[in-house]
Amino acid sequence: MAVVIRLSRAGTKKRPFYHVVVADSRYPRDGRFIERLGYFNPLLPKDNETRVKLDLDKIKAWLAKGAQPSDRVARFLDAAGIAKRAPRNNPQKAVPRKERKAAAAAS
Repeated sequence: MAVVIRLSRAGTKKRPFYHVVVADSRYPRDGRFIERLGYFNPLLPKDNETRVKLDLDKIKAWLAKGAQPSDRVARFLDAAGIAKRAPRNNPQKAVPRKERKAAAAAS
């Protein structure tokens, strides 16, 4: 059984609110879960301390049992100082396509 720590959507239409849950990876996103570990409210400003609330002790216990965090949850854990997240590297993303082709042709 592959266990993941991921977000489960709640809230109404156009007013998202997410629960941080531990679930079997085979279950649907908003379906059955094992335990609720916190919440994430994307509508609040980024500097608000109630935007993300996590039960760090439970998360550490689940990580010790082998649960894998999703990409977004890994960002939260990195910000909280629990798990280190390797930064992704895509240096070509910010360069417009025409300039990328011109630079490739010049090389």
